[in-house]
Amino acid sequence: MQEILLIGFYQPDEPLTRFLEAAQQEFNLPIRYLQEFVPLGTGGGLYHFRDQILAGGPEAFFVLNADVCSDFPLSAMLDAYRHQPHPFLLLGTTANRTQSLNYGCIVENPQTHEVLHYVEKPSTFVSDVINCGIYLFSPEALKPLRDVFQRNQQDGQLCLPLGEDSSGLWPGAGTIRLEQDVFSALAGQGQIYVHLTDGIWSQIKSAGSALYASRLYLGQYQLTHPERLAKHAPGGPRIRGNVYIHPTAKVAPSAVLGPNVSIGEGVTVGEGVRLRESIVLHGAMLQEHTCVLHTIVGWGSTVGRWARVEGTPNDPNPNDPRAHMDSESLFKDGKLLPAITILGCRVRIPAEVLILNSIVLPHKELSRSFTNQIIL
Repeated sequence: MQEILLIGFYQPDEPLTRFLEAAQQEFNLPIRYLQEFVPLGTGGGLYHFRDQILAGGPEAFFVLNADVCSDFPLSAMLDAYRHQPHPFLLLGTTANRTQSLNYGCIVENPQTHEVLHYVEKPSTFVSDVINCGIYLFSPEALKPLRDVFQRNQQDGQLCLPLGEDSSGLWPGAGTIRLEQDVFSALAGQGQIYVHLTDGIWSQIKSAGSALYASRLYLGQYQLTHPERLAKHAPGGPRIRGNVYIHPTAKVAPSAVLGPNVSIGEGVTVGEGVRLRESIVLHGAMLQEHTCVLHTIVGWGSTVGRWARVEGTPNDPNPNDPRAHMDSESLFKDGKLLPAITILGCRVRIPAEVLILNSIVLPHKELSRSFTNQIIL
């Protein structure tokens, strides 16, 4: 790996800069953030920054959507690419018939693994093989993106009002939808292939899916990095299932943690706390005898003694036909539908209150209980 490029539309800020500097030191690789001048879609940024991507003459380059978790079988994908080079190699996994409609669906040749047909979020069942949003492209993959850009430019100029100056670039020409404009168009032409994986994978499009992703990663640690997981020991907190505790966190010995719990840097967990299916971010404090279930606790937040903060599981499992997808409505009859509870940064929850299925925005200091609400 020669370099890592992050492409996005968001204005870079100090936390992002600190993250990039720390990541460069950790991985000993140059890492740069490239900011789009306007949102360019899932493929437009690749074409816009093509010179930076191809600098140094890479053999190929990985393209990873930022909203997925996976064990990322990049070495296996590279081996498959070198065995049978093609412009586009997609990572695919399987989903049940119901959930496949929420993803890009791939019809492959089972012998050659060529992508014969591709449909993004079809209205009817197409295939149980779905797109993971993890790709390996050859430098030649940028040529179809150029063709889409030029076609967009021509179409945009045709749509200009009569007499208007059509010189220069049409602003919308750079917006390229990788899935619809490229994959769907090129499927069946011998350019796109799929590499199937049975490893862990999930989209992360909501706080609920972040908890599900945490569960997948903690389970993966059990296989690959068991030293990262907390162990139950005499005189220490009771550990149930897979739990991560940052070395700087202070956890009382009478606390009960797990399964699927991740405790960040500098967190304080008091006596008698029950913590399950939750993420507690850095600097948060859970005072004595609090109960936190199916919740993300923002950094610097405080949950008072004997308070209960609870949410409802919301797992985007592509193989669970009852899984809640992000496209469904958040509200019904003016009430927030049951989902995990989110405490923003530096929220203060007083003692002996209940926060259920709610979202608390940052810097709020509550005085009473709330259920199924967004607390502004």
